[in-house]
Amino acid sequence: MQGRFITFEGGEGVGKSTQLQRVAAWLTSRGIETVTTREPGGTPRAERLRAILLERGDEPMPACCELLLMFAARATHLATRIEPAVARGAWVLCDRFTDATYAYQGGGRGLPEKDIDALVAIVHPNRQPDLTLLLDAPVATGMARAGRRNGEDGPDRFETERSEFFERVRAAYLARAAREPQRFRVIDATGDLDAVEAAIRARLEPLVSGRAA
Repeated sequence: MQGRFITFEGGEGVGKSTQLQRVAAWLTSRGIETVTTREPGGTPRAERLRAILLERGDEPMPACCELLLMFAARATHLATRIEPAVARGAWVLCDRFTDATYAYQGGGRGLPEKDIDALVAIVHPNRQPDLTLLLDAPVATGMARAGRRNGEDGPDRFETERSEFFERVRAAYLARAAREPQRFRVIDATGDLDAVEAAIRARLEPLVSGRAA
């Protein structure tokens, strides 16, 4: 059976993680081996890099350092988890991937797209998602949801950014979706969980129905 690599993208509070788990349960019920993972993270080494990326502290993190750490985590994640799973025929559902880098470090931080392109050429020149589900909601809606989910540790380093940062992130995501309509499916994430899940299933159904035996 052909493996698939499907990514869930979007800004803060749009419900990616919740919907990814719902889709995983649905695919499993259809007899499809499903692997769920996230970025940055997904392996022990990548999770340690995630902790560095998200931690708040007195030492500022330069944007180029942030970018390189993202791709360092991605390199080990791809090699030790994503690629082996796809090769054996599993469907990998990933909470964010390189489109997030273009949105956050490119759109949000203002780093040149060509610098991100150069790292893509090193880390995964031959691996792109088969399908990217972009969960989209107004920034104010997403930030309100994100604020309600923060635990006793409070927001992470990204969640403390101002709304202007997240507006740039959202704009970058939507621009990428417009540029690659064959890969992206934009999902209205403002509805309730069941409505969003139904919209995602409708986009996935052609892949599920047509999967190779």
